[in-house]
Order: sequence, then C-alpha cells, then structure tokens
Amino acid sequence: MGKPTGFLEYKRENPTKKDPFERTKNWKEFQILMPESALKQQGARCMDCGVPFCQTGTTMSGSGEIGCPVYNLIPEWNDLVYRGKWREALDRLHKTNNFPEFTGRVCPAPCEGSCTLAINDDSVTIKSIEYHIIERGFQEGWILPEVPKKRTGKKVAIVGSGPAGLAAAAQLNKAGHLVTVFEREDRIGGLLTYGIPDVKLANHIVERRVKLLEEEGIIFQTNANIGQNIPVSVLEKEFDAVILCTGATKPRDVEVEGRQLKGIHFAMDFLTENTKSLLNSELKDGQFIDANGKNVIVIGGGDTGTDCITTSVRHGAKSITQFDINRLKSESRPSNNPWPMYPIVHQAEDGHKESNAVYGEDPRAYQVMTTKFVGDEHGQVKELHTIGVETEINEKGQKIRRPIPGTEKIWPAELILLAVGFTGPEEKLIQQMSLKTDARSNVEAAYGKYQTSAEGVFAAGDNRRGQSLVVWAIHEGREAARECDRYLMGSSNLP
Repeated sequence: MGKPTGFLEYKRENPTKKDPFERTKNWKEFQILMPESALKQQGARCMDCGVPFCQTGTTMSGSGEIGCPVYNLIPEWNDLVYRGKWREALDRLHKTNNFPEFTGRVCPAPCEGSCTLAINDDSVTIKSIEYHIIERGFQEGWILPEVPKKRTGKKVAIVGSGPAGLAAAAQLNKAGHLVTVFEREDRIGGLLTYGIPDVKLANHIVERRVKLLEEEGIIFQTNANIGQNIPVSVLEKEFDAVILCTGATKPRDVEVEGRQLKGIHFAMDFLTENTKSLLNSELKDGQFIDANGKNVIVIGGGDTGTDCITTSVRHGAKSITQFDINRLKSESRPSNNPWPMYPIVHQAEDGHKESNAVYGEDPRAYQVMTTKFVGDEHGQVKELHTIGVETEINEKGQKIRRPIPGTEKIWPAELILLAVGFTGPEEKLIQQMSLKTDARSNVEAAYGKYQTSAEGVFAAGDNRRGQSLVVWAIHEGREAARECDRYLMGSSNLP
C-alpha cells in the first residue's frame, strides 16, 4: 500500500450528511461530497493485510454475507484514491460492479464488517470511497457509453429492470447480444426506482445509468407486463434466451384480528405510490398514501420499515413508531457473530436519526408483537394492540415467540404499514412458463448455473435466492449473464 502506517495515523471519518432535521423538509439526497484531502486519508487507512476479506464475497452458515458479493477490488482502488489516481480507481471499480452509484448509496456494506481493520478498530470507509469514486467519474465526464464493436445476432429478453435485470442486460450487451428489458412499471429501475425512497437513491441517478445503457444499445420497454399485456409466447418466438429478474415482490402479511380495516397497508405499496406521485407531480396529485397528521405504526424492524419512517417524517406524521419483534441488539458483536461475519449490532439508520430529530426520541420499540387491530364505526383503524414477547430457538432452529404476561399495550394508530418481508416471487408468470420452484416458492435454478427447468430460460436475483441485497442482485445478474452467454455461444469471456 502507498501508506503502510495510514491505519495508525488516521481515524475513520464518516461521510458528511446534512442535518437530520433540516433534510426532512425536502426529498433531496443528503450525502455531501468530501474534499479530496479527506478521501485520500481515508484511502490510506486501508491496510496491507495480505488476505483482504473485504472482497471475499461469500456466505457462512447462519452468518449471512461476508465481504463484497461482487468481489470489488477494494484495496486496489483505496490505494489509487490515496495516490490521487481517480481515473484508474474508477476503472478498477467498474471491473467488478456495473452500478457503483447504486451500491455506494444503498448497500449496507458487508465489506466494511469484514475489513481486517475492523477486528479491533473502526473499518475503512469503503462505501463512502466507492460513492466518491463513481461521482467523481460522472463529474469529470469519464463515464461514457461503450457500444459493442460487434453484434452476435442473438436476442435476449430480460424480464424485470431491477438491479439483477440491469446488471444482466449490461453484461450481455457487452458480449454483443441484442438485449431487450421488459418492465411492467412506467419507469425503469424496479425496486431501485419504486422500492427505495428518492432521498436515498434519487430517480435521476437511476435514469443517468439507464440512459447510458440505452446509448450502448439496450432496448427498454416500460408498461410491459409479461404474461398479461404481453404474452409469454413473445419471449419464446422472438428471443434466443430469457433471464427472469422479477424479484421477490409477494409481501408477507400480518394475519390478526382487524386486518381488513382501512388504513393498513403493505410497506411497498406505501413506498411505491409515494415515489410515483413525487416523480409525477411532487405529491400534488394526491395519488399516494398520506401519513400527514397521523399516528403511524411501522411493523417490521428492517430496511423497508426504516424507509417507511423516512417517508412518513417528510409527510408530516403526528408520531412514528417502528415495531421490532426482536430484542435490542448489543452495541458490540455477540460471541456467535465474530469477525469477518457481517456485524449484527445496534445502530441508528438515517431514518431513525431523522425521526429522533423531529419527534425527540428513537422511533423503535422492541420485543413487540401485534395481537389485534381495532377500528372505528367507519371501518378505519384507530388503534393497535400488542404484547411483549421473548424469542426462543427450538431444536429444529425455528423461532418460537413466547408472550410476556402483563406487557399488553394499546397504541393509537391511523396508519399502519406492514414491513415484515416477502414470501417469494409472484406465481402467475412462473406458472405460465411452467417453471419448477423450490421449497420456498422461488424459481428453481442452481446457484452458479441459473438455468431454470425450461430450456434457454435463466433466473437471477430475488426471484431465485429470495429477498436479499441490491449488491447480491447485481452479482447474480452478472453471473446469470455469463451462463446465458455460454448457453448461446458455447463459451463465455464474461467475468
């Protein structure tokens, strides 16, 4: 490394963000670009560790992700940033990641949890450096469309334009194939556009990359719902291969008394309608689920639930509470979560900080299970009943919730958002294509091969692996593209 003692000389400097209270007044992104001198110091903290677990990209049983799923060459571009070689750093970054501007904003950075420095110190600010490299690239005009010099004549259909679909399309286009991406929504991007609030990943950032992909020769069709307004037979007749990247969009429900009441919505409906209205009219059309003046309860302690907080704060909710059925996590790693596993520790996300700034307290309530929804005479939800629970793991590894007597509570709530995950992909298209599914209802396609039970049809991303991270979707999209290319040409040079 260029600065072997950098990790001893410099402390971690987190990315600068606008004040949590002030930024809730608009829908703009709030990360601030750091000066080059500060970024060089952060790059210098990367150690000459010999075995960079940060770029390992693997999983361990029961641990989740370890390192970067797309195998980013992290030590290399950290060193290049320290040396001021930004163009070379960008080239290294694009070698493994088609869309660093997405992961640099919304990835939870499993790479940082696996940083060697994180064994007993603060990790390198890998995600922040990635963000700055890609934005520097766009500012300098270094990122230009790269049109393939030769075309193979082979046509590939990508169903779904989320991170897996876009990555697969980008890679197959590089190989010279003619790629068409079908998206059932009115905008390209899948969950990147409608599943993540604009303050975290602005739509113009997605459009910036889509425009480049179009200039490189990829065809995008919106309002194109395969199996509904476009027959499945079109894929079979007009394309040599198909990759399904439709995501895991079937939401998990909370089946308790009163579920039918008005004012109870799935989180993704809330987020999608808000972003669509925001982009169409800056929320002036009223075509969204409004949290203004309401007591909002978010059921679910994950990222989607936190995105609901981010949105509700900006609507002007009266109060916001996020239920987490699990215990409050420790500030440090538990014994069963050692380095280099992704750290399962307590932390406040941006949405939590914003809610705290506006309402004066952290919005989260722990070990809470909903028992009943209660409505008024008009069928509108007005309150929610809960009980505290302890979670136990039985001999089969299953979670058992034990109610705690005397912890019953009633919460006022006019808007309840269900963010308890997804049960798998929607079945209709899978059934129309007669594809086999696994025990979890995902499309059956072996990891590393991505070939479904139908000839020439591949699957990648959440519809194959289940609900996961954007960076894993990019990884699977790239790998599925390689296997699809091998299927079409007999061999492949794609990474």
